[in-house]
Amino acid sequence: MPRRRFWNYPRPNKGPVQRWLPSWRIVVGSMLGVGALGAGMFVAAYATTEIPDDLDEVKHQDTIVYYADGSELGTISDGFKREIVDYATLPEHVGGAVVASEDASFWTNPGVDPKGIVRAAWNNLTGGGRQGASTLTQQYVERYYLDTTTSYSGKVREAIIALKVARTQPKEQVLERYLNTIYWGRGTYGVQAAAQEYFGKNAADLTYSESALLSGIIPSPVRWDPSVDREQAENRWRRSIERMHEQGIITAEEYQNATFPEFREKQEATNTKGGQTGYLIEAVKKELLDSGRFTEQDWTRGLRITTTIDPKLQKAAADTVASMPEDANPNIRASLVSMDPETGAVVALYGGADYVSQNLNTATQDIVQGGSTFKPFTLIGALEEGHTLDERYDGNSPGHFPGADNGQVWEPTNFGGTDYGRIDLVKATADSVNSVYAALNIEVGPEKTVEVAHRLGIRESTEIPAEASNVLGTASVYPIDLARAYATIAAQGYRTTPHVVRSVETRSGEQIYQEQTSSERVFEPDVMAAATYAMTKVVEEGSGDDAQELERPVAGKTGTANDNMTAWFAGFVPQLATVINVRQYETVDVEAGVMKGTAPIETFGDYREITGSTWPLRAWTDFMKVATEGMPVEEFPTYTPPRPTREPSPAPTPTETEEEQFVEVPNLVGMDIAQATRELEGLGLNIGAPVAQDSDEPRGTVLAQSSTGQVPVGSTITLTVSTGQSEQTVVPEVAGMARTAAEQQLRNAGLRSSVREEENGDVAPGTVIRSDPGGGATVEPGSTVTLVVATAPADDGGDDEGDDDGNGNGGGGGNGGGGLLDPRPTPSPSASS
Repeated sequence: MPRRRFWNYPRPNKGPVQRWLPSWRIVVGSMLGVGALGAGMFVAAYATTEIPDDLDEVKHQDTIVYYADGSELGTISDGFKREIVDYATLPEHVGGAVVASEDASFWTNPGVDPKGIVRAAWNNLTGGGRQGASTLTQQYVERYYLDTTTSYSGKVREAIIALKVARTQPKEQVLERYLNTIYWGRGTYGVQAAAQEYFGKNAADLTYSESALLSGIIPSPVRWDPSVDREQAENRWRRSIERMHEQGIITAEEYQNATFPEFREKQEATNTKGGQTGYLIEAVKKELLDSGRFTEQDWTRGLRITTTIDPKLQKAAADTVASMPEDANPNIRASLVSMDPETGAVVALYGGADYVSQNLNTATQDIVQGGSTFKPFTLIGALEEGHTLDERYDGNSPGHFPGADNGQVWEPTNFGGTDYGRIDLVKATADSVNSVYAALNIEVGPEKTVEVAHRLGIRESTEIPAEASNVLGTASVYPIDLARAYATIAAQGYRTTPHVVRSVETRSGEQIYQEQTSSERVFEPDVMAAATYAMTKVVEEGSGDDAQELERPVAGKTGTANDNMTAWFAGFVPQLATVINVRQYETVDVEAGVMKGTAPIETFGDYREITGSTWPLRAWTDFMKVATEGMPVEEFPTYTPPRPTREPSPAPTPTETEEEQFVEVPNLVGMDIAQATRELEGLGLNIGAPVAQDSDEPRGTVLAQSSTGQVPVGSTITLTVSTGQSEQTVVPEVAGMARTAAEQQLRNAGLRSSVREEENGDVAPGTVIRSDPGGGATVEPGSTVTLVVATAPADDGGDDEGDDDGNGNGGGGGNGGGGLLDPRPTPSPSASS
């Protein structure tokens, strides 16, 4: 009998159809072959597949930033709103609800569910809805190691890894990681963030009913959010509750009493940096990054950052600025910085109303002219050089300082053009007298003002010109730097570093950063005590009188920059220094995020103009009322005026009681200033800043002196000294002007005028043809200039057509010269108060 072949087609002895059908041997053999091949491929895949490294983002969690009192300020997040919690800290029903809803066999299955796979495959092959069969472990693998997988090959790899994970990782660990990575809608990842978002509580405090709601919406948290589809959310909650009861996670009684839980409604998506939050969060990040101890990646570590910001004072700052009158120009911006002089801790930092609409922090990222807030810098420099507060200077307006403005005469005016006569430095500080401070700055040297400003706390990169006008705050500074400088004065010469971060801790509570509160003495106590005393008079007797409302010792300084470009009040009590600034931008385009240029501050409210003593002082006082509430009243160091440092001339007849000593001031007129200075110093007298005067006398010759006869030892004598140049006046060009305008022009130049008429048919009658001396000539002040004025030619009767020229100007001087009747000084840095 011949041997039968395995492949025997067509088969003999079979019907016409059956002879072509495979035999049972072929069917069974093929199935076994395919099975063996599949098993081999699976074994090979299992052997070569490794559990991959964790995805980076699964460990990302929010860094939380807190106010100084421990309340939450905001978060620093990379888009994953997550806070990782330990499974052991959660009630059993939290994880139990998720297991009951997602994978009832979780605690016993090997990581995959073969029955579920077959059921899902059959359903998909027979045309049913697409169905998955992922176990909780497979979901964990997808989210923790692989990210989203949808292909069949990807699902196979996912299943293999799930099998390996189930063999190598405890079930509790798998469930913990699942609970911390699953997306729960509303931007939340993990059960802790979800508990906060849906119920306003920690995951450890969730009830079994709340846990059932969260577990029920896992498959589709966006569509099944109870705020979006409450009916479906309740259906899913009921399903979870039933399964929790069936699996013994809750008792029959709990099941019977279960009610759908109250939840927080879903809020419209908002920018978490809105309002003050963004400014403060960005300040925190910058400070930590600048420390060199943190990187951007650290914000995903779930750090706990405590700031120095007092929430009460931060709100007070925002409320104070918001109280600006409604008619203020919308381009006006204010900034406020308040800091502890002892530690440098910033307790309030206002740089804008809303970070989302304006991310430029005007308190820390923009510069603005300092105005008269610079005057205390010059005063401190003078005190260090041995000057005393009782020294007297010419306080009349304008001052006159030849060569002080790049070789030209500088004539700074006082605010309002006020003349004060001879006043001491206390009065000059209280009333912000420009002419006195200009003289003082020239005397001690503008370089000294620059050096003092930087030593107080103005950053070295800020350029402060070493010129006489710097005392009037022509340089632009960051408000936070000015706050640091005034805090150094408040701390009586100890300089600290402004900071907004108090400490940084890890999730586990380990402190990894502590605020830097060290201070450095940069000025001597007697200098600071004298400067502070003078600044208290700003409040007690001068432009800062509103601050008396605090009913405690206050020192400070108003500041208004040239042309009212900016206005300040910078002040302090012993425990707190605060500066407030207001400025007006030339261009503000919120939509484009553009803020640039500077314009004079337009008036608002009931103020006739905006200076440091108006709204900034009012705002400072209102803020400080809140800031000092409950704060102990402390006094500034006692200021003791210095005694004369030179020995007085021996009294002719000693007496038993100490009497004030007097000396005779000699006539110094005609002496060289060096000789006169030696004479006065030998008598124990002080020499004030010399007053320069043009004269034919040799340069340095004393022309006048402020006192003669007997004066107390230690008095200040001011000398008027020749510049060596005769005073000359330049004749203005007036040809072509109307007569009245030309005469006014000459009067403005300090010259007299006379008129000589001359017939002229080329110009309108009354028009100046020329002057004698002519325009540009130099003459003595008060000299007379002759104006040659046109008159109409005599009528010769030969022109019957009339004078069509008529010169309808009517002699009105329509050349624009009429504007000279309202002369206005050219703005200069002298207009500071």
